[in-house]
Amino acid sequence: MTKETKDNLNKKDTKETANTSDKNPEVIELTNDIKRIRADFENYRKRTELDIESARRNGGDAMILKLLPVIDTLERAISHIPSDIAENSWVKGVSGVAKNLNKILKSIDVIRIDAKPGQEFNPELHYAVQVDEDASGEREIISEELQAGYMHNGVVLRHTMVKVTRK
Repeated sequence: MTKETKDNLNKKDTKETANTSDKNPEVIELTNDIKRIRADFENYRKRTELDIESARRNGGDAMILKLLPVIDTLERAISHIPSDIAENSWVKGVSGVAKNLNKILKSIDVIRIDAKPGQEFNPELHYAVQVDEDASGEREIISEELQAGYMHNGVVLRHTMVKVTRK
């Protein structure tokens, strides 16, 4: 058989298959199965892309969480600098490092959670470490911030640790 004859037979088979596919329920079922498998694969691909992006984001969040205690320590040290060495170049250098770290956090959309004394306690943002049980009232008010909290892209990375009183 020549190549042209084979091609003609294949074309005839294809045409016959196309004509019988309208009538053959098995072909219709297989066609529907293929469409369903394609849709499932497309959904799988999209889910995988979202999972990869989420893993990247969560990996970044884990790194940020590891750096926050360093920033806390620097800020605590800076707040306890004796006034007689406040103008020391070494002290200014440490202050500069803390400022740079805070700028970096801001540049990657990590923001500090506000927790000023007098502000209403919000359990979604704040973690009450100490509550003044002697105070009376219905509203819980922050009396002191003990440790800064941070958010990244609208998600709380670390709650602000606070003392709470009632008013």
